[in-house]
Amino acid sequence: MKKRQWVGGILALAALVALFVWGRARFHFDFQIFAAQVALADWSKIAIAAACIYSAYVFRAARWSLLMRHNKRVGIFSLVGTQVIGFTAVALIGRVADPVRPYLVAKKTGVPLSGQFAVYIVERLFDFGTMALIICSGILLAPVGQLPHPEILRKAGYGGLAITLAGVLFLVVLRLTGGVAAAILEGGFGVVSKKLGAAVGSKVRAFLSGLDTIRSLADFGIAATLSLAMWTIITLAYLYVMRAFTASPQLAGTTLVNCILLLAVSGGVSVLQLPVLGWFSQIAFVAAALSGFFYAAPEAATACAAMLLVVTFLSIVPVGLIWAHFEHVSLRKVTTESEHAEEDLEASVAAGPTAP
Repeated sequence: MKKRQWVGGILALAALVALFVWGRARFHFDFQIFAAQVALADWSKIAIAAACIYSAYVFRAARWSLLMRHNKRVGIFSLVGTQVIGFTAVALIGRVADPVRPYLVAKKTGVPLSGQFAVYIVERLFDFGTMALIICSGILLAPVGQLPHPEILRKAGYGGLAITLAGVLFLVVLRLTGGVAAAILEGGFGVVSKKLGAAVGSKVRAFLSGLDTIRSLADFGIAATLSLAMWTIITLAYLYVMRAFTASPQLAGTTLVNCILLLAVSGGVSVLQLPVLGWFSQIAFVAAALSGFFYAAPEAATACAAMLLVVTFLSIVPVGLIWAHFEHVSLRKVTTESEHAEEDLEASVAAGPTAP
C-alpha cells in the first residue's frame, strides 16, 4: 500500500477513535433497539436501492465505452465485468485498488494501458464534477426549513459551485493550451523544487492525455448526461435506504435535500477507504451525520449507516468475486500489478519522450 494511503488510514483511524470517545460519553447505545431498527426496515425499499446501485455499474461501463471509442470501439456490456471486479477490489482491499479497472480494461480490450489510465482520470473528473453539481444545487435550491444550519450550508454551496466552475475553466484552459501549460506549471514549481516541478508536470500531462478522450461537444454532452443519470440513480438509492427505516420518523420522512447532504458526507469519507477498517469509519461518520444533522436516534442512525454501506458499497462484492472467479482474476494479484503499472507509467511520463 502506498505511503500516502497509510497516512490517510492513520488519520482516519485517529478520527474514528476520537469520535468513539466523544460519542461514548454523550450517547447511550442500545443494541436491542439497533436490532429492532434493522428488523423493522422496509426490505422492499432496500431491494430497490440495491437495484439502483447495480444499474449504476451499467452506466459506468457505458461511459467508459464512450470515452475510449476514439481508440477502440467496444460493447457497453463487455466492460460491465471490469467495473464490477474493480469496485469489488476497492471494497475489499481499499483505494489502493483504484487502478484495477483501467488495468483490466486494457488487458481485456488490448488497448494501451496509458489510454485507459487517461480514461480513468476523465471518469474521476466527471464523478467529482457531477457530485459537486448535485450537492451544491440541492443545497442552494432547497426549500426554506429543510436544511440544518442553512446559513453555513448555503455559503458552502456557493463556495462549492464556485470551485467546481473554476475547475472546469482550468480544464478548458489546459485543453486549449496543451503542453504549454504543463511546461509553465513545471517551471514555476521547479523554482521551489525540481522534483516537485517534475511531479506537477507529469500529472498535468497525464490530465492532458485524459482530456484527449473528449474531442467534441457531443462527447462531453453524452459523458455528462451519463454521469448525471448515474449519480441521480445513486442518490435515489440513498433515499430509498434512508426511508426504509420506518421505525425512525426522522429517517422514514427524510427529504431529497437531506439525502443529498448525506451523499456529500459519505463521498468525503470514502476518499480514504481502507480495507475493512474503512467500513467502520464510513459507518461511524455517516451515523454521526444522521444524528447531528437530522436528529435521528443513535441506534437508527447506525443501522441506516451500516445498511447504506452494505447496499451502496459492499453489495457488489459477491457478484464481483464470482465474476472474478470465472474471469480467472486474482484480486490481490491484479491490484499489485495495476499499482506497479501506474507507477511505471507516471515515471515514463515524468521522463518525457525518448529520442529515437
